[in-house]
Amino acid sequence: MRNGLAFLAFSVALAAPVWAEAQDTIKIGDVNSYKLMAISTIHYKRGAELAIEQINAAGGVLGKKLEMVTREDGANPGEAVRAAEALVSSDKVAVLTGTILSNVGLAVTDFAKQRKIFFLASAPLTDKIVYQDGNRYTFRLRASTYSHAAALVPQAAKLNKKRWALVYPNFEYGQSAIESFKRLLKEAQPDVQFVTEQAVPLGKIDAGAVAQAIDDAKPDAIFNVLFASDLAKFIREGETRGVFKGREVVSLLTGEPEYMDPLGSDAPVNWLVTGYPWYAIHTPEHKAFLSAYQKKFNDYPRIASLVGYDAFKALAAGIAKAGSTDSEKLAQAFKDLTFDTPSGKVTFRALDHQSTFGLYVGRTDVKDGKGYMKTFEYIDGSKLQPPDAEVKQWRPEQAN
Repeated sequence: MRNGLAFLAFSVALAAPVWAEAQDTIKIGDVNSYKLMAISTIHYKRGAELAIEQINAAGGVLGKKLEMVTREDGANPGEAVRAAEALVSSDKVAVLTGTILSNVGLAVTDFAKQRKIFFLASAPLTDKIVYQDGNRYTFRLRASTYSHAAALVPQAAKLNKKRWALVYPNFEYGQSAIESFKRLLKEAQPDVQFVTEQAVPLGKIDAGAVAQAIDDAKPDAIFNVLFASDLAKFIREGETRGVFKGREVVSLLTGEPEYMDPLGSDAPVNWLVTGYPWYAIHTPEHKAFLSAYQKKFNDYPRIASLVGYDAFKALAAGIAKAGSTDSEKLAQAFKDLTFDTPSGKVTFRALDHQSTFGLYVGRTDVKDGKGYMKTFEYIDGSKLQPPDAEVKQWRPEQAN
């Protein structure tokens, strides 16, 4: 018996430091497409790691260190829900964040609602995450597809082009982006016509056929929502067939380094795009971020780096404001939460849980065999939100 008690005491002594360590750590569960979307998620994770390092070096949050626990979502809504469940049930995370594909983000949004756990959707863009499918426990960092369209439409309308072709990946993000663009452009330019819509399967574009179909429709301008390998194939086929010659192209995400840099000298010239010109942003906040990122990783940041960094800065600010990791308290604390980012201050709107994360909009060019944004402006996200009256129609509970 004495030996048994001694063994028990020894076991407790061994376990105590582990328990104490667990108590001193706030686990953040990140669900993401680390395999299929590695071109983005590798940089997202780096941005998150830099933020965590800085937060912990400054004393952590509520006297505890942040820890990132990741799970792969397989770019599949069902797998994403299983990953979120594992993070909550097995890994015992306090909150959830992440996702990049819109359909995956929607699945985790619903999971957060069902399980009543706080979820900061860092990168998925579909409007539905904070509007039609929004819920008390879900907030979103990146600008929505509505905001992306709202950033581009004023310039698109000034082009005064009547006949538009549309090309997009045929899943939630592409559909949402096209819907917002068509609606806002029609409001700005009532006589506009959409002469062809090319909806392509994600990652499986028949670029030659799509480019030819657009050319055959004889549009005056093209609105593109393709990204990653689909974008590269479309650009190369379009250039080969002369599809872009004499036509304006307005394009979501194309100015982001994840998608621009792999194109090299094939990068498009004079397209009107949203992007991230990290090399030409000279504010003190961004310079500090850029310096720290380059020092840690010996590499330059991508837009995903900025998103990962901002997501964990936001979570730290929200947890500090709530004084807790309790989801109910976090859901309340994130309403009108303002925090500092490399792009300036960002606020999560109480009305719809959408942040005012802004957008860089400008024209592309090629120099020394590499694409870049030759001209650009930063538009604060607060100027790109839908009218409050519309949000209240989409979210009758008004985000309560």
